[in-house]
Amino acid sequence: MVMLKRILIGISIILIAVGLYKLAELYSPGSYPNVEKYGIDLDEKGVINVLNRFKEKNPKFVPPVGFGLKDGRRNKKDHWYNVYFYYPESNEIIYIWTRPSSSTTTTIGFVSVNTGNKLGHWKDINKDFNSSENLLQKKKFKELILDSIREMIRHKNQ
Repeated sequence: MVMLKRILIGISIILIAVGLYKLAELYSPGSYPNVEKYGIDLDEKGVINVLNRFKEKNPKFVPPVGFGLKDGRRNKKDHWYNVYFYYPESNEIIYIWTRPSSSTTTTIGFVSVNTGNKLGHWKDINKDFNSSENLLQKKKFKELILDSIREMIRHKNQ
């Protein structure tokens, strides 16, 4: 009987902890609470240069000019350097940002996906997609963009 009581208390504590975590997630502060973050071992200026080189080498991933999307900070005080990619096969625009984590590391945040040939159909990653769609979007980003970026950084550092 004592053992059963301990198990029930343990399960209760775990359920309360998970519940509090999920509640905190709902009220998480910041401009991009649902972003998927990736750490890069290079300063932000270097990451931005690699992103630009990637787009030069892979012009199919550059969004069509008609969308009017420009990479960069919105103003001098902006913390995020905004970057847009395009998947021509699925007609999707990918929005990411970079932000320095330290003087030698950068965080890339995968923010959202716009579907279709008009802006305004943005879906936030880790929020607006169902579980399988979300995993698919993150996998696609990793395979088409992020892995190539990391490979370019590895070659740059050798």
